[in-house]
Amino acid sequence: MTADNGEVDLHDLSPSVAQMRDDVLRGLGAPQKWISPMYLYDESGSHLFDRICELPEYYPTRTERAILRDNAAEISAALGTDLMLVEPGSGNGEKATLLLRSLHEPVAFIPVEISREHLWQSANAINEAFPDLEVLPVCADFSQPFELPEPSRPAARAAVFFPGSTIGNFRPRTAVMLLANFGGVAGDGGVLLVGVDLRKDPAVLERAYDDAAGVTAEFNLNLLLRLNRELGADFDLDAFEHRAVWNDADSRMEMHLVSKRAQKVQIGKESVALREGEHIHTESSYKYTPDAFAALASEAGLRVVKVWMDEERLFSVQLLERS
Repeated sequence: MTADNGEVDLHDLSPSVAQMRDDVLRGLGAPQKWISPMYLYDESGSHLFDRICELPEYYPTRTERAILRDNAAEISAALGTDLMLVEPGSGNGEKATLLLRSLHEPVAFIPVEISREHLWQSANAINEAFPDLEVLPVCADFSQPFELPEPSRPAARAAVFFPGSTIGNFRPRTAVMLLANFGGVAGDGGVLLVGVDLRKDPAVLERAYDDAAGVTAEFNLNLLLRLNRELGADFDLDAFEHRAVWNDADSRMEMHLVSKRAQKVQIGKESVALREGEHIHTESSYKYTPDAFAALASEAGLRVVKVWMDEERLFSVQLLERS
């Protein structure tokens, strides 16, 4: 659907400033301080993440692109015709564009993204690239229930496209609930197409999450800039450093912001104390073996139908359906 000026209509269900403040204060009040990774993705954070995806150390994006490109005909056949494609966490829409080019007569594309401006820009770009496709963007936290707009033409089936190893940003228990929710979004006869990062040499992972150019560090620290701007906080960015570590026991990469000194930070009327060396956990990225992810999907009432991988087995794209 487009507005009178030819741009897409945006359904805005994004979290309020009050909700962000409550979320942040709850996380910073925990024994292990944390902030939800969804707040990394304001407009600046989203653009920084786009830059991360092009870095030489960051293998997931280029590897997943190659998998989608090299297996386009087979993936398109598996998804079928007259498809409604839903992409939670759509980002810049680059991978959806790659997928849409291979689909046969898709009915609609519904990108869901927390960063309103980033969503607006990418949805309009896809609207221009595919003038016969109905584009219905939704600004929302996709980890929570949200309402899907109805396309004007009925679809034969729905597919939830969840690339980029974003499923790895959720603890396994939460990932199970998220996959089950996506199964509900896809509905009867629908499918999920999920990007799943695989376990590998920790040195490869650590380089990917702490690049030589410092873009990932800038992305992580941008979270504090956002809190200063939107919540009236007074974080001193020079008092924090980015740290990325491999947690082998939990099979995940972790991003932290580490306090360089003992300090107190004001967030509105609330004060938060940090010790020297104390970590604020900002993001996790779980890495799976194919068997481990199949077991996770099974807990969500889904079964893996097909797995596409690169030759080095760095990354996978997996097709799931309700079991």
